[in-house]
Amino acid sequence: MTNEGKKIKVSVIIPVYNEEKPIAGVIDGLKEELGKIGGLEWEIIVVNDGSGDQSGEIIKNISKINLINHPYRKGYGACLKKGAWQARYEWLLFFDGDGQHKPECLRDFFEYTKDYDIVIGARQGYQGPLWRQPGKRFLNLIASYLAERKIPDLNCGLRLVKKDYFLKYCHIFPDGFSLSSTSTLAFLKKGLSVKFLPIKIDKRIGESTLKASDGFRVIILLVKLIMLFSPLKIFLPIALIGMSASVIWMGYNLATTNFSLISKSGGFLFVASLLVLLFGLLADQVAAVRREMKE
Repeated sequence: MTNEGKKIKVSVIIPVYNEEKPIAGVIDGLKEELGKIGGLEWEIIVVNDGSGDQSGEIIKNISKINLINHPYRKGYGACLKKGAWQARYEWLLFFDGDGQHKPECLRDFFEYTKDYDIVIGARQGYQGPLWRQPGKRFLNLIASYLAERKIPDLNCGLRLVKKDYFLKYCHIFPDGFSLSSTSTLAFLKKGLSVKFLPIKIDKRIGESTLKASDGFRVIILLVKLIMLFSPLKIFLPIALIGMSASVIWMGYNLATTNFSLISKSGGFLFVASLLVLLFGLLADQVAAVRREMKE
């Protein structure tokens, strides 16, 4: 431990939805590993998101955990937010209940609590089903552009974050799976110290609740991230390209018609580009107000 002898206090939050096969082993392995790490005070909060299998019954019989039951499914993000509001300690550790994460890597996470506000896992090697990878890479590329920093893994579920910061920006985090992506961008855009720590994961136990048809959600997520964090990074280039093209087009038409006619299409493109720029400026101000609402 690196906090100069100061005990690190952490609340581990495990979201669970239909994880009857892995959940007992996940919690037991987590408790065993946390017990081996010196200088640590911890609690485990399990949020059962209205599971339709035996997950709730299994968790209920596990000792030394705090169990929160949702009466129906509210979403991955809603589970993390609920756990965060119930947490007692200054650090939050998000740990998925599907058996992907390796408890033995947690010691490395705690080594960075002195110098960083957030430590996020950056998955190496196996990163989930192949059909998800193109969408993930594209999402990471856009997010890196918005954040002006290379993001190796935007939405890894294994992360350690200061509770005060998570709750401070909780109002902009969605209730679904995109909480991980949104929170990563929020922390980077706010100038917090973020560490991406390489980790390896196992193949999840059981079936994923995500499907190939959820690719549409990635598109919606991209639009939301752009509009929330950096609207001008998208609207400004589009406006400048449109204005430049319209000026060139009008100049060409003037030159080829002996300066007697300005192209209507060129003029329309210029006005449309100007409107895009003005809309981008307005969207940027609205996004800034929304992000600052509860600060």
